[in-house]
Amino acid sequence: MNKPINFAVPNSIEIGTGIVEQLNEKVRKLGGKKVFIITDEGVLKAGLLERVKKPLAEGGIKFGCYTKVIPEPPVEQIQEIVNEVKDGGYDLLVGLGGGSSLDVTKVVSVIVTNGGAIGDYIGTDMVKKPGIAKILIPTTSGTGSEATNIAILTDVKEELKKGVVSPYLFADIALVDPSLTFTVPPKITANTGMDALIHAIEAFIAKKSNAFTDCIALEAIKLISDNLRTAVTDGENVEARYNMSLGSLMAGIAFGNAGVGAVHALAYPLGGQFHIAHGMANTLMLRYVMEYNVVSRMAKFKEIATAMGENVEGLSPREAAQKAIDAMIGLAEDIGVPTKLRQVDIPKEAIPKLAEAGIKVTRLLSNNPRKLTLEDIETIYSNAW
Repeated sequence: MNKPINFAVPNSIEIGTGIVEQLNEKVRKLGGKKVFIITDEGVLKAGLLERVKKPLAEGGIKFGCYTKVIPEPPVEQIQEIVNEVKDGGYDLLVGLGGGSSLDVTKVVSVIVTNGGAIGDYIGTDMVKKPGIAKILIPTTSGTGSEATNIAILTDVKEELKKGVVSPYLFADIALVDPSLTFTVPPKITANTGMDALIHAIEAFIAKKSNAFTDCIALEAIKLISDNLRTAVTDGENVEARYNMSLGSLMAGIAFGNAGVGAVHALAYPLGGQFHIAHGMANTLMLRYVMEYNVVSRMAKFKEIATAMGENVEGLSPREAAQKAIDAMIGLAEDIGVPTKLRQVDIPKEAIPKLAEAGIKVTRLLSNNPRKLTLEDIETIYSNAW
Protein backbone atom coordinates (compact mmCIF):
# COMPACT_ATOMS: atom_id res chain seq x y z
CA MET A 1 0.00 0.00 0.00
CA ASN A 2 1.06 3.60 -0.69
CA LYS A 3 4.09 2.49 -2.68
CA PRO A 4 5.33 5.04 -5.24
CA ILE A 5 3.94 4.58 -8.76
CA ASN A 6 5.94 5.37 -11.87
CA PHE A 7 4.01 5.06 -15.12
CA ALA A 8 5.63 5.81 -18.47
CA VAL A 9 4.55 5.40 -22.10
CA PRO A 10 5.79 6.54 -25.52
CA ASN A 11 5.49 10.23 -26.29
CA SER A 12 2.61 9.49 -28.68
CA ILE A 13 0.48 6.39 -29.30
CA GLU A 14 -1.81 6.25 -32.32
CA ILE A 15 -3.96 3.32 -33.41
CA GLY A 16 -6.30 3.01 -36.36
CA THR A 17 -6.95 0.89 -39.41
CA GLY A 18 -5.10 2.46 -42.35
CA ILE A 19 -3.23 4.96 -40.19
CA VAL A 20 0.11 3.94 -41.74
CA GLU A 21 -0.95 6.01 -44.77
CA GLN A 22 -0.29 9.09 -42.63
CA LEU A 23 3.35 8.17 -42.03
CA ASN A 24 4.75 11.12 -43.97
CA GLU A 25 2.84 13.48 -41.66
CA LYS A 26 4.27 11.75 -38.59
CA VAL A 27 7.81 11.99 -39.97
CA ARG A 28 7.42 15.70 -40.62
CA LYS A 29 5.96 16.17 -37.13
CA LEU A 30 9.23 14.82 -35.72
CA GLY A 31 11.32 16.93 -38.09
CA GLY A 32 12.63 13.96 -40.06
CA LYS A 33 14.36 14.68 -43.36
CA LYS A 34 15.89 11.32 -44.22
CA VAL A 35 14.32 8.09 -42.95
CA PHE A 36 15.86 4.67 -42.46
CA ILE A 37 13.41 1.75 -42.32
CA ILE A 38 14.46 -1.34 -40.32
CA THR A 39 12.52 -4.52 -41.01
CA ASP A 40 12.79 -8.20 -41.97
CA GLU A 41 12.37 -10.40 -45.02
CA GLY A 42 8.96 -11.67 -43.92
CA VAL A 43 7.57 -8.12 -43.90
CA LEU A 44 9.19 -7.53 -47.29
CA LYS A 45 7.66 -10.68 -48.81
CA ALA A 46 4.22 -9.84 -47.39
CA GLY A 47 4.27 -6.52 -49.25
CA LEU A 48 4.02 -4.50 -46.05
CA LEU A 49 7.22 -2.55 -46.67
CA GLU A 50 5.60 -1.03 -49.74
CA ARG A 51 2.76 0.29 -47.57
CA VAL A 52 5.34 2.22 -45.55
CA LYS A 53 7.44 3.37 -48.48
CA LYS A 54 4.45 4.69 -50.41
CA PRO A 55 3.44 7.56 -48.09
CA LEU A 56 7.10 8.52 -47.65
CA ALA A 57 7.63 8.68 -51.42
CA GLU A 58 4.39 10.61 -51.93
CA GLY A 59 5.50 13.07 -49.26
CA GLY A 60 8.86 13.62 -50.94
CA ILE A 61 10.76 12.16 -47.99
CA LYS A 62 14.06 10.44 -48.73
CA PHE A 63 14.48 6.98 -47.26
CA GLY A 64 16.61 3.84 -47.17
CA CYS A 65 15.89 0.31 -45.97
CA TYR A 66 17.44 -2.56 -44.07
CA THR A 67 15.47 -5.78 -44.53
CA LYS A 68 17.66 -8.44 -42.93
CA VAL A 69 16.64 -8.42 -39.24
CA ILE A 70 16.33 -12.03 -38.09
CA PRO A 71 14.16 -13.49 -35.32
CA GLU A 72 15.77 -13.45 -31.89
CA PRO A 73 18.31 -10.94 -33.26
CA PRO A 74 21.95 -11.50 -32.25
CA VAL A 75 23.84 -8.58 -30.75
CA GLU A 76 26.32 -8.78 -33.64
CA GLN A 77 23.70 -7.54 -36.10
CA ILE A 78 23.32 -4.18 -34.39
CA GLN A 79 26.63 -2.60 -35.42
CA GLU A 80 26.04 -3.38 -39.09
CA ILE A 81 22.83 -1.36 -39.02
CA VAL A 82 24.35 1.44 -36.93
CA ASN A 83 27.05 1.86 -39.58
CA GLU A 84 24.47 2.12 -42.37
CA VAL A 85 22.50 4.75 -40.46
CA LYS A 86 25.60 6.85 -39.76
CA ASP A 87 27.07 6.49 -43.24
CA GLY A 88 23.76 7.44 -44.85
CA GLY A 89 23.16 10.50 -42.70
CA TYR A 90 19.70 9.34 -41.64
CA ASP A 91 17.98 11.37 -38.93
CA LEU A 92 14.88 9.26 -38.19
CA LEU A 93 14.26 5.53 -37.89
CA VAL A 94 11.11 3.58 -38.70
CA GLY A 95 10.94 0.14 -37.13
CA LEU A 96 8.52 -2.08 -39.03
CA GLY A 97 7.71 -5.66 -38.07
CA GLY A 98 7.47 -7.90 -35.05
CA GLY A 99 9.33 -7.49 -31.81
CA SER A 100 12.73 -8.28 -33.31
CA SER A 101 12.65 -5.42 -35.82
CA LEU A 102 11.23 -2.99 -33.28
CA ASP A 103 13.77 -3.92 -30.60
CA VAL A 104 16.64 -3.59 -33.06
CA THR A 105 15.37 -0.16 -34.09
CA LYS A 106 15.30 1.01 -30.46
CA VAL A 107 18.86 -0.10 -29.80
CA VAL A 108 20.25 1.26 -33.08
CA SER A 109 18.66 4.62 -32.27
CA VAL A 110 20.58 5.04 -29.01
CA ILE A 111 23.90 3.60 -30.20
CA VAL A 112 23.97 6.08 -33.09
CA THR A 113 24.03 8.95 -30.58
CA ASN A 114 25.71 7.31 -27.58
CA GLY A 115 28.44 5.40 -29.41
CA GLY A 116 30.09 2.26 -28.10
CA ALA A 117 28.82 -1.28 -28.55
CA ILE A 118 25.59 -3.01 -27.54
CA GLY A 119 27.37 -4.74 -24.67
CA ASP A 120 27.81 -1.35 -23.00
CA TYR A 121 24.07 -1.00 -22.58
CA ILE A 122 22.91 -4.43 -21.41
CA GLY A 123 20.97 -3.93 -18.18
CA THR A 124 18.86 -1.12 -16.77
CA ASP A 125 19.49 2.62 -17.23
CA MET A 126 22.85 2.16 -18.93
CA VAL A 127 21.99 4.53 -21.82
CA LYS A 128 23.15 8.07 -21.08
CA LYS A 129 21.33 10.21 -23.65
CA PRO A 130 18.45 10.06 -26.17
CA GLY A 131 18.75 8.35 -29.52
CA ILE A 132 17.67 9.70 -32.88
CA ALA A 133 13.91 9.93 -33.42
CA LYS A 134 12.03 6.68 -34.04
CA ILE A 135 8.58 5.61 -35.14
CA LEU A 136 7.66 2.03 -34.29
CA ILE A 137 5.06 0.20 -36.42
CA PRO A 138 4.12 -3.36 -35.37
CA THR A 139 3.00 -5.90 -37.96
CA THR A 140 2.00 -8.55 -35.40
CA SER A 141 -0.20 -8.47 -32.32
CA GLY A 142 2.19 -9.89 -29.81
CA THR A 143 5.29 -8.24 -28.43
CA GLY A 144 3.89 -4.82 -27.56
CA SER A 145 7.43 -3.57 -28.23
CA GLU A 146 6.06 -0.39 -29.78
CA ALA A 147 4.93 0.67 -26.28
CA THR A 148 7.87 -0.41 -24.13
CA ASN A 149 11.30 0.88 -23.11
CA ILE A 150 12.81 -2.60 -23.40
CA ALA A 151 14.78 -4.33 -26.17
CA ILE A 152 15.65 -8.02 -26.06
CA LEU A 153 18.60 -9.42 -28.01
CA THR A 154 20.35 -12.79 -28.14
CA ASP A 155 23.85 -13.33 -26.83
CA VAL A 156 24.89 -16.19 -29.10
CA LYS A 157 27.98 -17.07 -27.05
CA GLU A 158 26.02 -17.46 -23.80
CA GLU A 159 22.94 -18.88 -25.57
CA LEU A 160 20.81 -16.45 -23.59
CA LYS A 161 18.60 -13.46 -24.27
CA LYS A 162 19.62 -10.17 -22.70
CA GLY A 163 17.76 -6.92 -22.24
CA VAL A 164 18.45 -3.23 -22.62
CA VAL A 165 16.09 -1.17 -20.47
CA SER A 166 16.01 2.62 -20.73
CA PRO A 167 13.45 5.42 -21.05
CA TYR A 168 15.39 6.47 -24.15
CA LEU A 169 14.10 3.33 -25.90
CA PHE A 170 10.52 4.59 -25.93
CA ALA A 171 9.14 5.35 -29.38
CA ASP A 172 8.63 8.98 -30.28
CA ILE A 173 5.50 7.72 -32.02
CA ALA A 174 3.99 4.24 -31.68
CA LEU A 175 1.91 3.83 -34.83
CA VAL A 176 -0.41 0.81 -34.61
CA ASP A 177 -2.28 -0.12 -37.79
CA PRO A 178 -4.31 -3.36 -37.41
CA SER A 179 -4.56 -3.72 -41.21
CA LEU A 180 -0.85 -4.62 -41.27
CA THR A 181 -1.70 -7.81 -39.36
CA PHE A 182 -4.38 -9.11 -41.75
CA THR A 183 -1.95 -11.32 -43.68
CA VAL A 184 -0.07 -12.74 -40.68
CA PRO A 185 -0.26 -16.57 -40.95
CA PRO A 186 -2.29 -18.50 -38.34
CA LYS A 187 0.74 -20.04 -36.62
CA ILE A 188 2.44 -16.68 -36.10
CA THR A 189 -0.85 -15.11 -35.07
CA ALA A 190 -1.22 -17.85 -32.45
CA ASN A 191 2.33 -17.60 -31.09
CA THR A 192 2.38 -13.82 -30.95
CA GLY A 193 -1.12 -13.68 -29.50
CA MET A 194 -0.11 -15.96 -26.64
CA ASP A 195 2.93 -13.75 -26.10
CA ALA A 196 0.66 -10.73 -25.69
CA LEU A 197 -1.66 -12.60 -23.33
CA ILE A 198 1.27 -13.69 -21.17
CA HIS A 199 2.61 -10.13 -21.06
CA ALA A 200 -0.70 -9.02 -19.59
CA ILE A 201 -0.96 -11.95 -17.16
CA GLU A 202 2.56 -11.57 -15.84
CA ALA A 203 2.21 -7.79 -15.54
CA PHE A 204 -1.00 -8.25 -13.55
CA ILE A 205 0.58 -10.53 -10.94
CA ALA A 206 4.06 -8.94 -10.92
CA LYS A 207 5.60 -7.44 -7.81
CA LYS A 208 5.84 -4.08 -9.60
CA SER A 209 2.17 -4.05 -10.63
CA ASN A 210 0.11 -1.03 -9.63
CA ALA A 211 -3.38 0.43 -10.00
CA PHE A 212 -2.69 1.73 -13.50
CA THR A 213 -1.09 -1.41 -14.87
CA ASP A 214 -3.72 -3.67 -13.28
CA CYS A 215 -6.58 -1.95 -15.12
CA ILE A 216 -4.76 -2.00 -18.43
CA ALA A 217 -3.56 -5.59 -18.04
CA LEU A 218 -7.01 -6.92 -17.19
CA GLU A 219 -8.55 -5.21 -20.21
CA ALA A 220 -5.78 -6.64 -22.39
CA ILE A 221 -6.47 -10.14 -21.03
CA LYS A 222 -10.14 -9.74 -21.89
CA LEU A 223 -9.53 -8.40 -25.39
CA ILE A 224 -7.02 -11.11 -26.27
CA SER A 225 -9.07 -13.94 -24.75
CA ASP A 226 -12.17 -12.81 -26.63
CA ASN A 227 -10.49 -12.36 -30.02
CA LEU A 228 -7.42 -14.57 -30.42
CA ARG A 229 -9.26 -17.68 -31.57
CA THR A 230 -11.04 -15.69 -34.27
CA ALA A 231 -7.85 -13.92 -35.36
CA VAL A 232 -6.15 -17.29 -35.81
CA THR A 233 -8.98 -18.99 -37.68
CA ASP A 234 -10.31 -15.97 -39.63
CA GLY A 235 -7.34 -13.70 -40.18
CA GLU A 236 -9.21 -11.09 -42.21
CA ASN A 237 -11.81 -10.50 -39.49
CA VAL A 238 -11.39 -6.76 -39.03
CA GLU A 239 -12.87 -6.57 -35.54
CA ALA A 240 -10.77 -9.42 -34.19
CA ARG A 241 -7.58 -8.02 -35.70
CA TYR A 242 -8.29 -4.54 -34.34
CA ASN A 243 -8.99 -5.88 -30.86
CA MET A 244 -5.86 -8.01 -30.94
CA SER A 245 -3.77 -4.98 -31.94
CA LEU A 246 -5.33 -2.99 -29.12
CA GLY A 247 -4.92 -5.84 -26.64
CA SER A 248 -1.28 -6.34 -27.58
CA LEU A 249 -0.62 -2.61 -27.28
CA MET A 250 -2.27 -2.47 -23.85
CA ALA A 251 -0.36 -5.55 -22.70
CA GLY A 252 2.84 -3.83 -23.82
CA ILE A 253 1.98 -0.73 -21.80
CA ALA A 254 1.18 -2.90 -18.77
CA PHE A 255 4.33 -5.00 -18.79
CA GLY A 256 6.46 -2.04 -19.87
CA ASN A 257 5.66 -0.55 -16.49
CA ALA A 258 4.99 -3.54 -14.23
CA GLY A 259 7.45 -5.92 -15.85
CA VAL A 260 7.13 -9.67 -16.33
CA GLY A 261 8.30 -12.62 -14.27
CA ALA A 262 9.34 -16.24 -14.28
CA VAL A 263 7.44 -17.30 -17.42
CA HIS A 264 9.61 -14.99 -19.49
CA ALA A 265 12.73 -15.69 -17.44
CA LEU A 266 12.49 -19.43 -18.06
CA ALA A 267 11.44 -18.96 -21.68
CA TYR A 268 14.63 -17.03 -22.49
CA PRO A 269 16.91 -20.11 -22.34
CA LEU A 270 14.52 -21.97 -24.64
CA GLY A 271 14.99 -19.25 -27.23
CA GLY A 272 18.71 -18.94 -26.64
CA GLN A 273 19.54 -22.66 -26.63
CA PHE A 274 16.89 -24.14 -28.92
CA HIS A 275 15.75 -21.13 -30.98
CA ILE A 276 12.13 -21.62 -29.98
CA ALA A 277 9.93 -18.70 -31.09
CA HIS A 278 9.40 -16.32 -28.19
CA GLY A 279 5.61 -16.62 -27.91
CA MET A 280 5.82 -20.39 -28.10
CA ALA A 281 8.59 -20.51 -25.50
CA ASN A 282 6.46 -18.46 -23.12
CA THR A 283 3.49 -20.74 -23.67
CA LEU A 284 5.61 -23.83 -22.97
CA MET A 285 6.38 -22.44 -19.50
CA LEU A 286 3.00 -20.85 -18.80
CA ARG A 287 1.06 -23.58 -16.98
CA TYR A 288 3.94 -24.70 -14.83
CA VAL A 289 5.05 -21.26 -13.68
CA MET A 290 1.43 -20.25 -13.02
CA GLU A 291 0.87 -23.38 -10.95
CA TYR A 292 3.92 -22.40 -8.92
CA ASN A 293 2.79 -18.77 -8.55
CA VAL A 294 -0.89 -19.32 -7.84
CA VAL A 295 -0.61 -19.48 -4.05
CA SER A 296 0.97 -16.03 -3.94
CA ARG A 297 -1.70 -14.20 -5.96
CA MET A 298 -4.89 -16.24 -5.56
CA ALA A 299 -7.28 -13.27 -5.62
CA LYS A 300 -5.68 -11.90 -8.76
CA PHE A 301 -5.90 -15.28 -10.46
CA LYS A 302 -9.63 -15.19 -9.79
CA GLU A 303 -9.82 -11.82 -11.56
CA ILE A 304 -7.92 -13.28 -14.51
CA ALA A 305 -10.42 -16.15 -14.70
CA THR A 306 -13.30 -13.68 -14.83
CA ALA A 307 -11.56 -11.57 -17.50
CA MET A 308 -11.14 -14.73 -19.59
CA GLY A 309 -14.87 -15.44 -19.41
CA GLU A 310 -14.85 -18.14 -16.73
CA ASN A 311 -17.74 -18.44 -14.26
CA VAL A 312 -16.24 -18.48 -10.77
CA GLU A 313 -19.42 -17.92 -8.78
CA GLY A 314 -19.58 -20.16 -5.72
CA LEU A 315 -16.02 -21.45 -6.13
CA SER A 316 -13.38 -21.35 -3.44
CA PRO A 317 -10.43 -18.97 -4.04
CA ARG A 318 -8.25 -21.93 -5.01
CA GLU A 319 -10.84 -23.38 -7.39
CA ALA A 320 -11.38 -20.00 -9.02
CA ALA A 321 -7.64 -19.50 -9.43
CA GLN A 322 -7.31 -22.90 -11.09
CA LYS A 323 -10.02 -21.84 -13.55
CA ALA A 324 -7.67 -19.09 -14.73
CA ILE A 325 -4.83 -21.52 -15.40
CA ASP A 326 -7.15 -23.93 -17.19
CA ALA A 327 -8.47 -21.07 -19.34
CA MET A 328 -4.94 -20.02 -20.33
CA ILE A 329 -3.99 -23.52 -21.41
CA GLY A 330 -7.35 -24.16 -23.06
CA LEU A 331 -6.81 -21.11 -25.25
CA ALA A 332 -3.29 -22.25 -26.20
CA GLU A 333 -4.52 -25.74 -27.09
CA ASP A 334 -7.43 -24.37 -29.14
CA ILE A 335 -5.06 -22.40 -31.36
CA GLY A 336 -2.42 -25.12 -31.60
CA VAL A 337 0.44 -23.69 -29.53
CA PRO A 338 2.45 -26.45 -27.77
CA THR A 339 2.40 -26.61 -23.98
CA LYS A 340 4.99 -29.35 -23.35
CA LEU A 341 8.74 -29.26 -23.99
CA ARG A 342 8.68 -32.76 -25.50
CA GLN A 343 6.26 -31.49 -28.17
CA VAL A 344 9.05 -29.34 -29.59
CA ASP A 345 11.77 -32.02 -29.26
CA ILE A 346 13.60 -30.56 -26.28
CA PRO A 347 15.35 -33.48 -24.56
CA LYS A 348 14.87 -34.07 -20.85
CA GLU A 349 18.65 -34.13 -20.48
CA ALA A 350 18.71 -30.41 -21.32
CA ILE A 351 16.85 -29.42 -18.15
CA PRO A 352 19.88 -28.83 -15.86
CA LYS A 353 21.49 -26.52 -18.41
CA LEU A 354 18.20 -24.70 -18.97
CA ALA A 355 17.81 -24.20 -15.24
CA GLU A 356 21.36 -22.89 -14.87
CA ALA A 357 20.62 -20.32 -17.57
CA GLY A 358 17.20 -19.46 -16.18
CA ILE A 359 18.45 -18.67 -12.68
CA LYS A 360 20.68 -15.97 -14.21
CA VAL A 361 17.71 -13.94 -15.48
CA THR A 362 17.59 -12.07 -12.20
CA ARG A 363 15.94 -8.92 -13.59
CA LEU A 364 12.77 -10.88 -14.27
CA LEU A 365 12.95 -13.43 -11.46
CA SER A 366 13.14 -10.62 -8.91
CA ASN A 367 9.76 -9.38 -10.17
CA ASN A 368 8.07 -12.77 -9.91
CA PRO A 369 5.48 -12.89 -7.11
CA ARG A 370 7.06 -15.99 -5.59
CA LYS A 371 10.79 -16.51 -5.11
CA LEU A 372 12.44 -19.33 -7.05
CA THR A 373 15.52 -21.37 -6.25
CA LEU A 374 17.55 -23.35 -8.76
CA GLU A 375 15.78 -26.49 -7.53
CA ASP A 376 12.38 -24.86 -8.06
CA ILE A 377 13.34 -23.94 -11.61
CA GLU A 378 14.52 -27.47 -12.39
CA THR A 379 11.19 -28.79 -11.08
CA ILE A 380 9.25 -26.37 -13.29
CA TYR A 381 11.20 -27.43 -16.38
CA SER A 382 10.71 -31.08 -15.44
CA ASN A 383 6.96 -30.56 -15.04
CA ALA A 384 6.92 -28.82 -18.43
CA TRP A 385 8.63 -31.75 -20.11
